Amino acid sequence: MSTPDESQLAAQVTEVEAQERELELTRFTNDDAWELGCTLVELAIARDLPVTIDIRRGTQQLFHAARPGTTADNDSWIERKVRVVERFGASSWLVGLRSRARGTTFAQQHDLPLQQFAAHGGSFPLRVRDVGVVGAVTVSGLPQADDHALVVEGLRAFLAG
Repeated sequence: MSTPDESQLAAQVTEVEAQERELELTRFTNDDAWELGCTLVELAIARDLPVTIDIRRGTQQLFHAARPGTTADNDSWIERKVRVVERFGASSWLVGLRSRARGTTFAQQHDLPLQQFAAHGGSFPLRVRDVGVVGAVTVSGLPQADDHALVVEGLRAFLAG
């Protein structure tokens, strides 16, 4: 896999920023977490994807499912990705892309412990209009761009439903 050049990184940053604006919610309840989680599980089952799915509002875990082929390591990745969303108010993929677009790495730019923070794709902020970020939906188990894409697809399907 080749390394994206500056223009590709800038385009990816712009695309993910647009996704975050597009996928704003009007509310987010426990039932919404269940529906979104089930949507993601259905997508994963249909494609036989080895993913773990996690949805939180604040510090409360509202949904968690682990498909065959995942391990406890996926739970660790989820924790680390969620911390990035909580700290920066943006998707873990976007935070990592922004660092790379600046010609550095997340670790170099922010000097945070990598055992606690992972700016890798897969965790997306649950942003409620006129409220802000209230939680995160996270997928772990695929290459990071695919984790992110699955979350975006699931959120789009949830919002369309």
